[in-house]
Amino acid sequence: MNTKLTLTIEQSVIKKAKEYAKERERSLSDLIENYLKALTKDNDYNDIELTPIVKSLKGSFNAPKNIDYKKELTNRLSEKYL
Repeated sequence: MNTKLTLTIEQSVIKKAKEYAKERERSLSDLIENYLKALTKDNDYNDIELTPIVKSLKGSFNAPKNIDYKKELTNRLSEKYL
């Protein structure tokens, strides 16, 4: 069931987001919904089968101990899509 949501966002951000959505032939609502799904998805990584390329890269990067993964993901996705 879809529910209407009212957001307060800077006008310039809305304009850029609408242009982005139009270029990809998607609605702004669809983009926002998928973004929120990605942020709130419960990931069970044990059920995912890794490809050989991903397996070869696993462990090749060590993140700092104090990294906030969700915050970093949110920042990167915001930079990419907004």
